[in-house]
Amino acid sequence: MTTLPKCPSCSSEYTYEDGEMYVCPECAHEWAKFAAEGTEADSVVRDAFGNVLNDGDSVTVIKDLKIKGSSSVVKVGTKVRNIRIVSGDHDIDCKIDGIGAMQLKSEFVKKA
Repeated sequence: MTTLPKCPSCSSEYTYEDGEMYVCPECAHEWAKFAAEGTEADSVVRDAFGNVLNDGDSVTVIKDLKIKGSSSVVKVGTKVRNIRIVSGDHDIDCKIDGIGAMQLKSEFVKKA
């Protein structure tokens, strides 16, 4: 039997799982499962081939990426220098020559 975490809001022991969330029936607090587990291992950002990415690394784009709201495309092989790792869905913050500042998903780049 798995042990569910206590509610971070009211410390209730009667939490339950609801899809990707934990829910407390006493105070109606909801929180994500990954927030309850150790996020130390989750904070490591890896490229498409499993290499660990760090701030200041250079990466190469491995797939043509359309830019929303624009007719521009980031082509395969575009080298991006001096990336920053940020939290969120798009976990790389960078500047691309000819396009400007944007965010990329780590699954579409490889470490150079």
